Amino acid sequence: MLDERSRTLLKVLVEHYIASGQPVGSRALSRYSGLDLSPATIRNVMADLEDAGFVASPHTSAGRVPTARGYRLFVDSLLTVQPLEALQLGRIEDALHANRPQQLIANASQLLSSLTHFAGIVVAPRRTAPKIRQIEFLNLSEKRILLIIVTAEGDVQNRILLTEKPYSPAELVSAANYLNQNFAGLDFEQIRSRLHAELKQLRNDISPLMQAALEAGNEALSDDSGHYVISGEKNLLDVEELSSNMQRLRQLFDLFEQKSGLVRLLDLSHLADGVQIFIGGEAGIAPLDECSVVTAPYEVNGQVVGSVGVIGPTRMAYERVIPIVDITAKLLSSALTHQTAA
Repeated sequence: MLDERSRTLLKVLVEHYIASGQPVGSRALSRYSGLDLSPATIRNVMADLEDAGFVASPHTSAGRVPTARGYRLFVDSLLTVQPLEALQLGRIEDALHANRPQQLIANASQLLSSLTHFAGIVVAPRRTAPKIRQIEFLNLSEKRILLIIVTAEGDVQNRILLTEKPYSPAELVSAANYLNQNFAGLDFEQIRSRLHAELKQLRNDISPLMQAALEAGNEALSDDSGHYVISGEKNLLDVEELSSNMQRLRQLFDLFEQKSGLVRLLDLSHLADGVQIFIGGEAGIAPLDECSVVTAPYEVNGQVVGSVGVIGPTRMAYERVIPIVDITAKLLSSALTHQTAA
């Protein structure tokens, strides 16, 4: 536990560092803290804070900078959140009046980016498993077959099946007819459970084709690789703390491309009530060690279906970013819920 003097000095140090980006010395702390302390006393307090892991001393400066642990204490108990300006609130409200859910989600991502000048991200609601309208097989070569899936909504997915034996056109038509006649209107999980017992009764030479089709189809329609919308990644190139380490920056952009790890992190906000903040290594994802992720869940009809967030450096203006993320999540919830009722 820190005493009030240490907490005040840490708060001033973090705020000053966020504003200036420069290590903060005892003279600046004396000037901005409002405490009647000698420079020697301030240096002693800073040494104690450094020993406790809340601040660090860059080699090139006599000043100090906050660590991830210092930011965490600041965010949890020292931060004064600033209410959104009327102009910013108006921009969010205006942007979240689109007619389609996909457009609302894209607009929310772009808003988060433009208002914070970092990367804005929105995890879209997971789709319910699509129902199958029709399946077709088309021979591409001796052991390569094109699987064509048409969903009840009219979406078309294609997957290439590599088989151990060649199939004649008649066999492919027979397999497609069997699936369409018996399983149209079901999703692939339902087809899999019903077909499991029946496969044993089918001709052995058709069973492997059916099994391959089920696996490929289920993978095609449950693919969550496009599960989020991200905007403003290029803003991070302008952040000195990130752009000075090009290898880490490349890892960060690779993370954006891979998506799955980032989605798992953002999904954790589904369990939280309101805004959640991951600072540096708390994310458990190496490319984010020098970043902070501010997230909040959003709802449709009272049920959490996704999350919104901002990815930026640990040196971000949390007092501004937190209300932007919070209000965007709430207004996106309201807009999506209104659409479902319309």
